[in-house]
Amino acid sequence: MEKKKILFVEDEKRLHNILSPLLEKAGYEVFDAYDGELGLKILDEKTPDLILLDLILPKKDGFDFLASMKKKSDKKDLPVIILTNLEEKYDIEKALSYGVRAYLVKTNYRPTEIVEKVQEILK
Repeated sequence: MEKKKILFVEDEKRLHNILSPLLEKAGYEVFDAYDGELGLKILDEKTPDLILLDLILPKKDGFDFLASMKKKSDKKDLPVIILTNLEEKYDIEKALSYGVRAYLVKTNYRPTEIVEKVQEILK
């Protein structure tokens, strides 16, 4: 069986170093992107099964990433989990308006809980 692919768009290297190995151990193939532009490039090349997306990113922020993704008919329905430190109601509502599947505030979740959320959505 082919591994499910996850695109992880996050500029904090420390979080990549913790979360990517956990996701790989759980059986996923992970593509790491450290800014929104690279994330969109990988999105076009790889077509992941799920996207883990930070909102505060260099070059193209998470909202720009979502807007660009929604313009691609073959990618617009991919499940997205927002993983951010933004807790404002406005940001949450704006992200949810793009149809994201979950909105996780980094400080409220342990890495293992993030992996569980990914597994739950990809079932």
